[in-house]
Amino acid sequence: MRRVIYSWYYDIPSNELVSHHESRDKFNNNYEWLLERHKQYASSIEVDYKHFTVSEDFNEYQKWFKVNYSDITAYNIVNFYKIHLMYQLAEEYDEILYLDMDVIPATTDNFFNVWDLSKGYAIMTGTAEAQRSVNELDTLRHVHHVRSPMAKHWNTKCMLNEMELPTDNIDVFNTGIVGINKQSLKRLAYFDHFEETLDLMALLTTDTFYPESFRSLFGYDNETVWGYKTIVNNVPFQRLGKRWHHFMDTWSYIPPNTKLIHCVSKDFDYVREWCEKNNI
Repeated sequence: MRRVIYSWYYDIPSNELVSHHESRDKFNNNYEWLLERHKQYASSIEVDYKHFTVSEDFNEYQKWFKVNYSDITAYNIVNFYKIHLMYQLAEEYDEILYLDMDVIPATTDNFFNVWDLSKGYAIMTGTAEAQRSVNELDTLRHVHHVRSPMAKHWNTKCMLNEMELPTDNIDVFNTGIVGINKQSLKRLAYFDHFEETLDLMALLTTDTFYPESFRSLFGYDNETVWGYKTIVNNVPFQRLGKRWHHFMDTWSYIPPNTKLIHCVSKDFDYVREWCEKNNI
């Protein structure tokens, strides 16, 4: 059984950023520490670690989008590419754990021993906010964006509706941490008919069948595609508990026995101090 942990980082140029300029600086200031945390965790559980940065392969990948889908942002290309890398690694490895660069391991417990990936891939599902009533959309859309859980929920629902597929029990996924094996990746078929999927996403942004309150939330998003493909291809999955995906966003707090910290807030100083205090 060959296993690997991997991460991917692209320092998006300032002129291509649509937001989060401060986050970019925090990443750059903590990059080496974050990378070392990933390496240490992989070493502690005796699996390979791969870290990817800008390469000729990525440049070609990005060029394809700019030629064929020029309205897709650098942020979205970066997130599609991390899944592209997942498929590349599946040619060599049986099981894969992907970590966003803002994920900090805080354990030596072996992810692959805890999670039996033959039962389905392991991932964090969306918050209750994604399940807000359609009647609330018109007021809520002003404070949400295409990457919010609510937007992904309704974007996926409407994509399935266009394909005349069931739209009940839609999960919203966060791909900041993903454990998966090559069988699930094959079944997911993420990039099969990829252009058709992108075209469908683009269509929904202009389809007047849907009210403007819906269309304002639609757009390209790798996690929407992940959820859509999971449902279309009936891919089994397991929900990561809060210990294995602690989502640190609106306030800085790390519960006891946390395994993987997803530092969405980019408050890396807090996490570093917490790790030092707890000898992690």
